[in-house]
Amino acid sequence: MKYVNADKIFPEELLKEIQKYIHGRMVYVPTPEKLHKKWGEKSGSREQLSLRNETIRHTYFNGKSIDELTNEFGLSYESIKKIIYSRK
Repeated sequence: MKYVNADKIFPEELLKEIQKYIHGRMVYVPTPEKLHKKWGEKSGSREQLSLRNETIRHTYFNGKSIDELTNEFGLSYESIKKIIYSRK
């Protein structure tokens, strides 16, 4: 997270009001909830996992065994089962 000097971004009257409550300390201003991103959306991890899981399902339903998939993808037997039988 990047530090920004308040006197560079807030109007003078707002800055004075904030200074009534806090003096020279750092304050975190959170992002509004409606703008929050889900885990992995920003980095692309969510999409990569979805593609991997779809590949696992497709490969399984085309004849590969769960044991073969555990070796190929480096996941546990139970993880592969969860992916295969999930509703996606």
